[in-house]
Amino acid sequence: MHLAIESLPATGAPEQLVLLLHGVGSGGAALAPLAQALRDEFPQAALLAPDAPLPFDGGTAGRQWFSVQGVDEANRPERVAEALPPLWQWVRAEQRRLGVGAQATAIAGFSQGAILALETAAQCDGLAGRVLAFSGRFARLPAKAPRLTTLHLFHGSADAVIDAAHAQRAFDTLAGLGGDATLDLADGLGHTLHPALLERAIYRLRHHIPARTWAEAMGAAPAGVLRDDDDETLH
Repeated sequence: MHLAIESLPATGAPEQLVLLLHGVGSGGAALAPLAQALRDEFPQAALLAPDAPLPFDGGTAGRQWFSVQGVDEANRPERVAEALPPLWQWVRAEQRRLGVGAQATAIAGFSQGAILALETAAQCDGLAGRVLAFSGRFARLPAKAPRLTTLHLFHGSADAVIDAAHAQRAFDTLAGLGGDATLDLADGLGHTLHPALLERAIYRLRHHIPARTWAEAMGAAPAGVLRDDDDETLH
């Protein structure tokens, strides 16, 4: 895939790898604000934003991970499933190239990119240590929670493209399955990568200790425990 953004540390080897997946009809360059916010906070991270492999079929310029023409609840999982293996192959190739392991890798996606990021966590647990999903949803709610991937959900309450109810259902489902997840809902925001959500993403990366890390530290503590204060609404 063509890299629209490749931002590497000024000196030294990367300590983290963050892969940024754009929305439908867009391109990797649209995630420059997220890349800059992450660069400011994590100077030793490698930040990559590819252009999706398919041309957008919606009548304008841009790229797509899968077609949304005629997409519905029945066929969405199949379309997403077809897009995942090439993405996973690319992620592994970049991890090898940059010498960064899976647990130091994060996948951040917006809209369609967030769908792929969430489904990667559900279907390829541990490919990345964290997923940051902005204005996204699962193609199909998971039957079991990832144990090696922490999921951070960010959504505007007034999103008219992907309803915030999808984020709430995802969080509630993961909670019921004992998953490790957080949810940040921003009152009044629509389908946008808003600075308020970027700020929350940085906060989660800085302050949320993955449940698996707690479990290792506590010995007998169960993995994948979601804490009560991890569902937050921004006002």
